[in-house]
Amino acid sequence: MVSNGINPTQYQELRQAFIQELPSQIHRILETLEQLRSVWNPAAAKQLFLQIQRIAKSSLALGYTRIGISAQAIENVFKEVKDLEEISNARFAELETLVSQRLAIIEQILSTEKTSAPPQFSFPEKKTSPIPSLQDNRASRLVYLFETDTKLAQEIAHQIGYFGYNVRQFYDLDAFEEGLKREQPAVIIAEIGFTNGEITGGQIILSATVPLPPEMPIIFISSRDDVVTRLQAVRSGGKAFFLKPINIGGLIEALDRLIVVEDPLPYRILIVDDDQVQAEVNAMHLRQAGMEIYIIRDYLSILQTLHEQNPDLILLDMYMPDCSGMDLALIIRQIESFVSIPIVFLSSETDREKQLEAIGLGGDDFLTKPIKPENLVASVSSRVNRYRKLRSLMLRDSLSGLFNHTTIKERCMQEVKRAIRQNTPLAYAMIDIDHFKKVNDRYGHAVGDQVIKSLSALINKQLRKTDVVGRYGGEEFAVVLPNTSGEEAELIMNELRVTFEQIHHHAEETDFTVTFSCGLAAYPDCPTFPDLAESADRAVYLAKKRGRNCVILG
Repeated sequence: MVSNGINPTQYQELRQAFIQELPSQIHRILETLEQLRSVWNPAAAKQLFLQIQRIAKSSLALGYTRIGISAQAIENVFKEVKDLEEISNARFAELETLVSQRLAIIEQILSTEKTSAPPQFSFPEKKTSPIPSLQDNRASRLVYLFETDTKLAQEIAHQIGYFGYNVRQFYDLDAFEEGLKREQPAVIIAEIGFTNGEITGGQIILSATVPLPPEMPIIFISSRDDVVTRLQAVRSGGKAFFLKPINIGGLIEALDRLIVVEDPLPYRILIVDDDQVQAEVNAMHLRQAGMEIYIIRDYLSILQTLHEQNPDLILLDMYMPDCSGMDLALIIRQIESFVSIPIVFLSSETDREKQLEAIGLGGDDFLTKPIKPENLVASVSSRVNRYRKLRSLMLRDSLSGLFNHTTIKERCMQEVKRAIRQNTPLAYAMIDIDHFKKVNDRYGHAVGDQVIKSLSALINKQLRKTDVVGRYGGEEFAVVLPNTSGEEAELIMNELRVTFEQIHHHAEETDFTVTFSCGLAAYPDCPTFPDLAESADRAVYLAKKRGRNCVILG
């Protein structure tokens, strides 16, 4: 069963319930101990060990550290004898004395803990922009363009507008200042130049009476390519510099890098722990840090949950009945899809050799209880962040940033299976850039790479977040459009095609345009992914025969 954790109010209720129930738990421990004195029973000893272990886990999780430490001392003694078939009278007497002493300490602590205030946990504050309006306008993709050449300004505005940017053009300082009073842009593009040794053009924006935020990104454009001009641009806060005529593809890359703020998906954490209190409290701390938490207490459901939730990290209890955390880690590591997923053991185990053994059997880290909530959050966050970066390198094409060949095929097959399960339409598109070899032969592979990056950026801007896009190989791209009929996909891809043929690419002091051909196939007409791929491939071939720069629905 998957749970989403508790809230702070429930946490306080759990603390109170634990303290109220603890005396009866101590009484049951003493009764079992009395029975073991009469007849030693390994099964009963093991159950007693698990009972004491749960007390230790719960008390530490709920902030009752002194109770937890005392319970851990009892747990460590029983860890050595719980599986013994026989035990000497002297050894049992020693064990009984230690248990009685520790239980007496716990009862003494109870009298003060019942009236003590609950612990207050602090979490690292999320970093936010000191200038909210700048952050807001990054989302709106507002660009201020200060360029005195009217024709060039209109061309730049027109081109970057295709990539989803909202452009305001200014030709003099007064208009620019009036614009700043009304709204704040996410980035400024300004010309920089010199006339008779004096700075001219858009560089005068720095002397505007309306102050610019210190974090405002500025991109300078110029007809001059010399150290003096570039030095002045850098000293004036320029984050990028482009020569005229402008390489639009490079400019879009710079804009995306400087102002596009992605809303990252929350970290997905799977907690596997047989102790409900321990699991729920850890879930609460991680959820307060903005993570999505899934809890399972039954190890038998681990595989189903992994496939359904696709977590970024597994927080795994080391000691559980019937199946240890180390055994579970070995099982997970044998599944190809989860070979690299981070596994973090969380246990009261202090034996360094056993910790290293757990890590050697598939774990990535070992956190020892009790752990401060902020340390738990920091450790989990750093592991997930590193995992996502590595996974991105594994799944994405380095040039385009889209899914690579292997990944896009896997995602396509997954989407087809989803469409079959949900009985919904799906469209599959193959895009092939026209005469791409001629582009490489005439302008060089660096310019060809820029064409690929421009098309990749345009696809990302115009298609939906739910659409799956990848670079199939070379100049070919694959697109899956869920919940989309073939006819709807034809309209979408034609709109993309018309926009792409208007994008200007720059090379050797000249501009040129490129087109693409597209083949479409749709489910349920094509019931499997191989059928979709074959049909779309035939449609691309037909589009090429019909003169290219068109979309054909197979």
